[in-house]
Amino acid sequence: YLIDQRGVLARSGTGLCWRTGFWTPKLAAETVLPGAQFPVGCACDKDLMPKEVCEPPPPPPLVAEPPSTPEPAPVIAAAPVQRPPKHISLSADALFDFNKAELRPRGENQLSDIATKLQSAEYETITVVGHADRIGSPAYNQKLSEKRAEVVAKYLTEHGVHARTLSVSGKGKTEPVTTPDQCRNLKRKQLIECLQPDRRVDVDVKAIIQ
Repeated sequence: YLIDQRGVLARSGTGLCWRTGFWTPKLAAETVLPGAQFPVGCACDKDLMPKEVCEPPPPPPLVAEPPSTPEPAPVIAAAPVQRPPKHISLSADALFDFNKAELRPRGENQLSDIATKLQSAEYETITVVGHADRIGSPAYNQKLSEKRAEVVAKYLTEHGVHARTLSVSGKGKTEPVTTPDQCRNLKRKQLIECLQPDRRVDVDVKAIIQ
């Protein structure tokens, strides 16, 4: 096509483009003037140009956004299972008078607290073991330790602890806390006070969750 010095297509009075002697459809489809988007043939002989040359490319297909991932539901933590104490050693003097197996009010308060904890806990077994000091015969102390353990176990079952989980035994004076060289050469009252750690009731709890 005829192009003037300004780089503008020359047209006739009716708006037709002037072709040169070198004009061919191929050249018209390949020549693009500076700043133009399409070849000059699209402005002058669009009906002779391939359709894909003179038309803007189709817009890219819309890409569907991936579905939004729903926010996970809040995790509600399960209420923690209260773990019972694994071992509780109770002074027999706090539970009973010396040489007695009847619960004192102070002892009932202690056992009430333990029973409350065990009611809200998960466990397999509870072992109640009574102990005595070295004062008295082995047979007497064995019987006394067993009776005290039975009293403690009975109180726990009466206050919500399952009896099937309880086992009761007495050790008499066979498992003292004090050593043989302690509490020697003392008068009876002082000896009773010195041997107090040996007079106890142990409550051992085997928990399901360690």
